Amino acid sequence: MSLPNPAELLPQMAAALNTHLASRNITEPRFIGIHTGGVWVAQALLQALGRSDVLGILDVSFYRDDFTQSGLHPQVRPSELPFEIEGQHLVLVDDVLMSGRTVRAALNELFDYGRPASVTLVCLLDLCARELPIRPDVVGAILSLAPTERVKLLGPAPLTLEQQPPAAN
Repeated sequence: MSLPNPAELLPQMAAALNTHLASRNITEPRFIGIHTGGVWVAQALLQALGRSDVLGILDVSFYRDDFTQSGLHPQVRPSELPFEIEGQHLVLVDDVLMSGRTVRAALNELFDYGRPASVTLVCLLDLCARELPIRPDVVGAILSLAPTERVKLLGPAPLTLEQQPPAAN
C-alpha cells in the first residue's frame, strides 16, 4: 500500500477548508487540534492557510469510551482552549479518522466548555472504518485498509505517514 505524503495533501485541504468556510459565511473560525497528531496537522494547516491563529489543543483521553476494548491506557493531559467555545465557529482537526470515537469524545469535551455555533471537522486521512456516523467536512485522502491494518502519523515536522504492523486479533 502506498501512503500519501501529508505535505502534498495540506495545500488541497487548505483550499477545501477555505471554500467550506466561505460557503458557510464563517470569517473568524477558531482552530482546535486533537492531541497529538491533530495538533500537528492543525499547525501545518494553519501554516498552509497563511494564518497565525492561536491553536486550541484538546486531549480527549478522559472522554474516550473504548480504552478497555483497545487496551489503551490514557495519559490524560489538560486541554488548552485559550478562547471561548460558546457561540464560536470551530475547526476541529484530527489526523486519522477511523472508528469516529475520538471525534465523538472531542465533541463531548467541547460541549462541556459551551455550545459552539458550528464545528467543521478536518481530517488528514479517512480510513472508512467508522463505527459512528461521523464524516469529515474536509479530508486529505481516503484509504480503505484491511481490518488489521493501521496507519500512524509521525511528526511534528516533517509530517509523515507510516504503515503499522498488523494489529493482533
